[in-house]
Amino acid sequence: MLRAHQGIGVFYKKLTFPGVTKLQCQLSTAISGEPSKPSIKTSVPGPKTKQLYQELNSLQQAGSVQLFADYDKSIGNYFVDADGNEFLDSFTQISSVPIGYNHPELLNAFQDAHNLKALVNRPALGVFPSMDWPDRLKNVLMSVAPAGVGNVATMMCGSCSNENAYKCVFIWYRTKERGGKVDFTPEEMNSCMINQPPGSPNLSILSFQGSFHGRTFGALSTTRSKPIHKLDCPSFDWPVAPFPRYKYPLDQHQRENKKEDEKCLEQVADAIEAYKKKGNPVAGVIVEPIQSEGGDHEASPEFFQGLQKICKKNGVALIIDEVQTGCGPTGKMWCHEHFQLPSPPDLVTFSKKMLTGGFYFTPEFKPPHAYRVFNTWMGDPGKLILLEKVLKVIKNENLLTVVNKSGKVLKDGLHQLEKEFPNIINSVRGRGTFLAFNAVSTEVRDKINNNLRPNGILGGVCGDHAIRLRPALVFQPKHAEIYLDALRKTLKEL
Repeated sequence: MLRAHQGIGVFYKKLTFPGVTKLQCQLSTAISGEPSKPSIKTSVPGPKTKQLYQELNSLQQAGSVQLFADYDKSIGNYFVDADGNEFLDSFTQISSVPIGYNHPELLNAFQDAHNLKALVNRPALGVFPSMDWPDRLKNVLMSVAPAGVGNVATMMCGSCSNENAYKCVFIWYRTKERGGKVDFTPEEMNSCMINQPPGSPNLSILSFQGSFHGRTFGALSTTRSKPIHKLDCPSFDWPVAPFPRYKYPLDQHQRENKKEDEKCLEQVADAIEAYKKKGNPVAGVIVEPIQSEGGDHEASPEFFQGLQKICKKNGVALIIDEVQTGCGPTGKMWCHEHFQLPSPPDLVTFSKKMLTGGFYFTPEFKPPHAYRVFNTWMGDPGKLILLEKVLKVIKNENLLTVVNKSGKVLKDGLHQLEKEFPNIINSVRGRGTFLAFNAVSTEVRDKINNNLRPNGILGGVCGDHAIRLRPALVFQPKHAEIYLDALRKTLKEL
């Protein structure tokens, strides 16, 4: 048997969801204090939540707020709202809770006086890092670095991780154009101060239709998922290419989907050539392993292999945006590990379940000058202390295996439901527990998501028609069964 931390045990259970009958030995994270099932006590949203919303909305634009949480009572896979309703959380703060709410390893992280002082004396890491900072980077972030990507920069969030990755790409590209020289001409230094070439060169980052890479200005120019993110904000003239839109089930549409890959890759190559001719060459391509905010669109390993080949042929950097997909939800630490790329990506950005932001990069993308990729904090050592605990739990409790087992129960169950309700849902897809399905319309999608809440489930939506699942890594097959039962009930009610 596996040895587990307090509240963990191994048990045998027969999965009862239709289509899943095999007797399996499952590792069950029986988190102490976690409810056995959802419990809804009021309308959703309830009276306390409505009152709090009015208070917050009087101070700021609060239209995005869905519920107010009681984080003292939320535990494991369960989110408790201000009205005491207990929801099974399949969305987890937009895919950002790695090992559930109030995990004891995280609650105890700052009992250690040294760790507490790292939190309290939050340093400007670019100029005054603590004496143990190099070891923390090596022992925590580099312990899970993508193969072949041996450098790391820490940041605060996904947007600034992508933003600074772009800067590294532009610096790398211009250094190549100078023949490797790292000194600047007076013309370059003077012209950059008035936002003109050659100091401020015409360079671009290619992204994909439906992509989401953040809301800061550089990142926003590569975000193409929803107009509301971009309206009224000036953007760079940067190229866009189509990302594959597959037909499902995948095994019944292999020929069409292969042609879709080829068409999209051809347009990537065409866009790179077109922007080179117009004097705004592509220095980097950024891509999500699974487009998340834009609708959970996936692409084949062959697509990503072809994309890397195009980048290398054109001297363009490949940035893999693993902000949502990183840290295990697809069943591997990094989703791009599913793609068998012949060589490592040039940069890999991360945040969300990694708790801190940042990006891994190969040595040639290390800026040759200090202060070029810099801000006051450049991350937070407190987040690395928490991440160290998270990675310990992932390893000790074999959570990537749990993700794959739970993901199979979820995906098999969703396939069963799309057969039962073909006039309502379709196109089940994804890897691990990083899953999604489509509704027949936006209106129906929103009804499903809203009606799941009175049935005890917190979920999320993306794109025009999709409902997405983003549970914590401690989401077990028993939680998958609860989700599927609630979804079936919701679909029947429609």
